[in-house]
Amino acid sequence: MHRRSFIRVLGGASGWPLTARAQQAMRKLGVLMIGTEDEQDSKLRIAALQDGLRDLGWKDGENIRIDYRWAEGRSDLIRRYSDQLVALAPDVILANGAPVVAALKPLTHTIPIVFANVFNPVGMGLVENLSRPGGNITGFTFVNPDLVGKWAELLNEAAPKVDRAAFFYSPKINPFYPELLRELETASRSVALKVEATAADTVEDLQVRIGALASVQGASLIIGADGFMIAHIDEIAALATANHLPGISVYRQFATAGGLMAYGPDVPDIFRRSAGYVDRILRGEKPGDLPVQQPTKFELVLNLKTASHDWLAAAWL
Repeated sequence: MHRRSFIRVLGGASGWPLTARAQQAMRKLGVLMIGTEDEQDSKLRIAALQDGLRDLGWKDGENIRIDYRWAEGRSDLIRRYSDQLVALAPDVILANGAPVVAALKPLTHTIPIVFANVFNPVGMGLVENLSRPGGNITGFTFVNPDLVGKWAELLNEAAPKVDRAAFFYSPKINPFYPELLRELETASRSVALKVEATAADTVEDLQVRIGALASVQGASLIIGADGFMIAHIDEIAALATANHLPGISVYRQFATAGGLMAYGPDVPDIFRRSAGYVDRILRGEKPGDLPVQQPTKFELVLNLKTASHDWLAAAWL
């Protein structure tokens, strides 16, 4: 009897440290965001990601540790923080934006990468195909050709006198933009809107080029998916309004900050859905087996205050 009791106690004692070690085990998630931490849209994205993870049982600081990096729309920070996150060897990396995924891809073939808000991942060579991406990368797309055409249509409907649009992008971090611009040019021809690619890599570039547009009759601007542009979207909206220019952006913050309107995917929803892929990978599924998914929710945001300005009404009629 004494021997059996001793065995039971010994078995129980040996189980305690194993249980403790299991409770202390913590998974690691690296997050590299292309924008700026204090932007309202950035806060909404992170809140949606955290809510999604929490709903699936992952709580930061309890059973998962999340390391964030913010690239602020700068190519040098994208490279630096990509190196840092890979060196941390997390269980999964969440990558926001095509330039971020492109920087991470050559650095690791083993760490799973879930991307959020990427344009044309197959064309960029990030995945093999959408249904079965293969490798260590999968995620959620953002801009597609239908959306690109919709921007031109909405501008044309809202401001019939507008006959040209400057499409702003940063060539430093978006070498894939020529394809997006071709899609927009094709779509814009159906609504008689001439679209011109307009490069801007600094705030000074934005000030000069948007200021120059003010003297062009029938001019407008389009702000698409671009890490540099989202990092400076408040300044762009203010410049557009100050220079009496109608404009549209994929980012809702353009409209909430004073620009005329925004149309694009519900970005917080994309980040909430991304949490689901992070969860599935942490539980053992392979990223290469998870299909790349497209946005399912879209929103149109119109700034009524800007729309009621006398200068804008005169430009439309």
